[in-house]
Amino acid sequence: MATDAEQVHSGEGFDWRAFDAYLFDIDGTLLNSRDRVHYEAFLNAMQAMFGRQFSLEGITLHGSTDPVILLEAMVRSGMSPTEGRDALPEAMERMCAEVEARATELRPELCPHVSRLLDELDAARKLMALASGNVERIGWAKVRAAGIHQYFRFGSFADLRESRTEIFRWGANEARRLLGNEARVCCVGDTPADVQAAHACQLPVIAVATGIFSAERLRQEHPELCIPACEVLLGSAR
Repeated sequence: MATDAEQVHSGEGFDWRAFDAYLFDIDGTLLNSRDRVHYEAFLNAMQAMFGRQFSLEGITLHGSTDPVILLEAMVRSGMSPTEGRDALPEAMERMCAEVEARATELRPELCPHVSRLLDELDAARKLMALASGNVERIGWAKVRAAGIHQYFRFGSFADLRESRTEIFRWGANEARRLLGNEARVCCVGDTPADVQAAHACQLPVIAVATGIFSAERLRQEHPELCIPACEVLLGSAR
């Protein structure tokens, strides 16, 4: 089995500390949910709307976005893509309402050393923002439950930007609006989709293997930096 040192991969000359802003994915990057609240909210929203059971079996969840997951589940159940898309706003509203109503049941577990990394970036006066496939109210509910919401200046979510590429692009543009057009922006994510989306936006990305994907799998997407956990970055966030 590879050691942590062997799992670290960096592109030549890449200095991850040289950025002004960092866009963080949530699930698998900042935290892992040790509950089923979000998952059950998907199913319950659709069942309440249509009076029958739905399944997420076989649907890609990690690296996807909430509206894409909902739409695929509805289409797989026999709805047309048009019917599914028409139902999305109500389904997302129902999902958000359930997650907020069950907020005390959320059990987010911070990924290793995330709190210390956020402290160091904050001390270095870096802008930090969320860039997540969650819808906004659910994304913020998770980071609030994890006690880290105060670190993030804003969030880019899947409510208005269904694809992960557009989520990252809007986040980078917002960071530059706040800091100036020359601001340097870096993404942090845990899935191949995060790396692909960042590169589609011509943004560098740090891939961290704290979700379901191994460092070996993440390296195949050629991130600028691939690490087993945020501990590798500690002490160098200046």
